[in-house]
Amino acid sequence: MSDFWVFGYGSLIWNPGFDWLEAHRAKIFGLHRSLCIYSWVHRGTPKTPGLVLGLDKGGSCLGMAFKVSSQNRQTVVSYLRERELVTNVYKEAWCRIKLQNGGVATALTYVVDRTSSQYCGQLSLRRQIEIVSSSKGKSGKNREYILNTVNHLRSIEIHDNNLENIAAHLRPD
Repeated sequence: MSDFWVFGYGSLIWNPGFDWLEAHRAKIFGLHRSLCIYSWVHRGTPKTPGLVLGLDKGGSCLGMAFKVSSQNRQTVVSYLRERELVTNVYKEAWCRIKLQNGGVATALTYVVDRTSSQYCGQLSLRRQIEIVSSSKGKSGKNREYILNTVNHLRSIEIHDNNLENIAAHLRPD
């Protein structure tokens, strides 16, 4: 087996949770970053869901690609499945990405399952702010997730208008 790539577009950017050999900005086509998932575990509960990111149909998405050693393949894939497939709102996918250095690779990523009851599609900005401001799950407050993601996207010179608008309305604790 050979080394492989993992594409991150949200919390994987700032909290991959696995060892990697290289990290590069990368772009995936045909999918875009969207705050389209009700979080029932990490940033909310079934009673008071939070909102987390998913890759949804259409457009493109800038994120980070992490090269993982073939020796760590099983460990990393198992870890990602446990983390990302906890409620089966994502589908595991191998997608082509374009690395910032011009190279092309196939990367493991997690795409939203639009048939999941956790898929909320495009909510109004006001509704997103209401949910994010008040929800909390086992991984912490939803506002922290948004603010961390925005800060880390900025640090790698990626601008996401929707997340920036939400962050502008959140008060830090």
